[in-house]
Amino acid sequence: MDEDSGAGRWEQRTEVPLAMASMVYLASYAILVLAPGLPGLWHDLDLALLLAAWALFAVDYAVLWRLSGQRLRFVRTHLLDTVVLVLPLLRPLRVVRLYEAVQRRHGRPRLVLHARVMVYAGLSTVLLGFTGALAVFQQERGAPDATMRTFGDAVWWTCATLATVGYGDIVPVTPLGRLIAVGMMGIGLALLGAVTGTFASWLLQSFSRDGE
Repeated sequence: MDEDSGAGRWEQRTEVPLAMASMVYLASYAILVLAPGLPGLWHDLDLALLLAAWALFAVDYAVLWRLSGQRLRFVRTHLLDTVVLVLPLLRPLRVVRLYEAVQRRHGRPRLVLHARVMVYAGLSTVLLGFTGALAVFQQERGAPDATMRTFGDAVWWTCATLATVGYGDIVPVTPLGRLIAVGMMGIGLALLGAVTGTFASWLLQSFSRDGE
């Protein structure tokens, strides 16, 4: 968005608070998944933090929609924001945008384009891998004939899936778990392509400069 517009100014002001809310959401969700036996009070507090963070995301989306003046066109032109609102586990990717803002000095990125792409892809891989492991473990835990019995199994499966290796020793057996797996496979291919393509482009440019 244009930084001089109302929506652009709103995004600048809310970038850091929403990034922090994203991490609170992810931490709260991780506690709910990994510590299901929490006492009632702590469980309710954790759930309240989860819902409060999501409410902030909903308010942010509503404000951006109102400031854009695009009405229903805003949904079509901001599909990623809409998906993130429906699937808030993807919200921690805001940390990547926060990292980009921190890396800027006097309006210019401190890292060259190729390095930024690889850094962003690396951060995205870590965040999406962790959230994907949590999501699939929540579905697979306790399922009949499940091969994913611990969170460590889920992390191993996520690494193999994102790396497009797919050993097959641990596989999701529930319908929703398999749906998450399809998404993780697509993400793994996209991130792998981004990193390898960027690295190859950097090599070609370096060889071209050496040749000149």
